[in-house]
Amino acid sequence: MRLGIIGTGRIAKRFVKEAAYVDGIVLTAVFNPHAGSASRFVSDACAEDDRYAKAIPDATEDPAVFWGKVDAVYIASPHETHYSYVMEALKNGKHVLCEKPLCFKRKEAEEAFAEAKAQGLVLFEAIKTAYCPGFAKLLEVAKSGLIGEICNVEATFTKLEDPNSRELTDLAYGGSFTELGSYVLLPALKLLGTKYLELRFDSVKSENGLDLFTRATLTYPQGMATLTCGLGVKSEGRLLVCGTKGYLIAEAPWWKTRHFEAHFEDASLIKEYSEEFLGDGLRYELQDFLSAIEQNAPESSKLSVDQSVAFASIMEMFLSSASR
Repeated sequence: MRLGIIGTGRIAKRFVKEAAYVDGIVLTAVFNPHAGSASRFVSDACAEDDRYAKAIPDATEDPAVFWGKVDAVYIASPHETHYSYVMEALKNGKHVLCEKPLCFKRKEAEEAFAEAKAQGLVLFEAIKTAYCPGFAKLLEVAKSGLIGEICNVEATFTKLEDPNSRELTDLAYGGSFTELGSYVLLPALKLLGTKYLELRFDSVKSENGLDLFTRATLTYPQGMATLTCGLGVKSEGRLLVCGTKGYLIAEAPWWKTRHFEAHFEDASLIKEYSEEFLGDGLRYELQDFLSAIEQNAPESSKLSVDQSVAFASIMEMFLSSASR
């Protein structure tokens, strides 16, 4: 499958390396509308490792040229451009793997998946944690009944970002929750569902109004979730899943799930689980994406359409509540 990359930021560079580990993929083009950006991306990648000279043979600023060279695309452009690129790709008959957040509005996510369905194309949201073996194992154990009925999910992901970075200076789409919220929402939506009763946001903001630290609280008929992320405040990053018979705990970086434990009332009884997490983890989402295309299975078993639409809806509510 001929795969093209839209966007030339940090994640795109990591994606090139990860794609080398997935059979059946050939990177054929990279696109950036800004003059010289795509060419610099390719030359910089080749300077680091000359194997990339064959991996990405064409860099272009011309969308018509780009669409003619690819069967599918990986979208790694700035967040606010995702929706427009997704729709353009689908209307050009291309399968789409799009970095999170897929969209910032529920309606846009619904339109994108409807277009993919109408075109018979695959559209996946790329939240790498959702596709990695360790996280899949954690979900399996959580749902097995080992820890009883799940009543609470607590997830935290923080990192200290450069105050001058795009993430902390883009007044429209920057901030902690738009950058990291998808990760912490993932275990809650997977384990407690998308039908929550209430949603509340509490944030610590910088002088420019962007959130340095945000806690989202979701209330469900059967439980609750407390989800915390931050780019300017550091906290212990762990995932805790509480049940009526015990709990699961995965320490940071749980979003690259390699190891987790099950604990019970009897403190001496601990079950440990480990799974391999290779590289940057992007190979897992790419492999699932390719498999879905080959098997004509448009909806991911790891991240459903309903869950991606719920992510977009929650992002929309956050941006609205933040009064930007």
